[in-house]
Amino acid sequence: MNKELALLAYVTRLGDNALILAQRMVQAVTLCPELEEELANANFGLDYIGQARLFYSYAGKLEGKGHSEDDFAFLRDAHEYRNVLLLEQPNGHFGDMMAREFLFESFYLLQLDALQSCDDTGLAEIAARAVKEIRYHLRHVSQWIVRLGDGTDESHARMQQAINDHWPYTGELFSADAVDVLLRSDFNGPDLDVIREQWQANVAAVLSEATLGKPDDGWMASGGKQGRHSEHLGYLLAEMQFLQRSHPGANW
Repeated sequence: MNKELALLAYVTRLGDNALILAQRMVQAVTLCPELEEELANANFGLDYIGQARLFYSYAGKLEGKGHSEDDFAFLRDAHEYRNVLLLEQPNGHFGDMMAREFLFESFYLLQLDALQSCDDTGLAEIAARAVKEIRYHLRHVSQWIVRLGDGTDESHARMQQAINDHWPYTGELFSADAVDVLLRSDFNGPDLDVIREQWQANVAAVLSEATLGKPDDGWMASGGKQGRHSEHLGYLLAEMQFLQRSHPGANW
């Protein structure tokens, strides 16, 4: 793989992460415990859709084949997506949603921060726009982790279980493949080893404040970054892509 293909793959992967998490958040509209949280969840989902559009539009430019953001979002099959497995997991209860977003956004904020200094101007500019949104997202979701973890006995137990259940999907965030290696070496991309250390410290601090235990690292699920997904992604895409595939080429 040359560096141009690695950059395209990396940008597309970022778009896939944003889109799949956005779709999960859209599915949860009206399911949050407070009206204010309904609005926050909807707005955060829109932020991710906006980021996905930026990444996909840039991927189309890099690819040079005339593909639009809609082509990337709606006209690929599950094995062509490169999102991490963590983001395609079902919503579950509210604590599950918060655990998934907290663990991912703790990583994503560090990733975007590093990408602001990468040598590809287009990617650096998108990262600089997205990092402001994710910084606010993470502050918001961290407050929920503390509120639920240090709340009632039931909320504490359910929040701990949610962290435990999602932890085995976090290893993939830091598992560098050829795309990550080339982006690091040829574009001054993120150093995943450095990010992992920062992530571990940041996550541990919030969990400690929430009186929650940090799970031990054991077996970790992987494969999403290479297009090997759980059955959950197929169901999600079937719902998301139905209209476009039923009316191909339609202008809305």
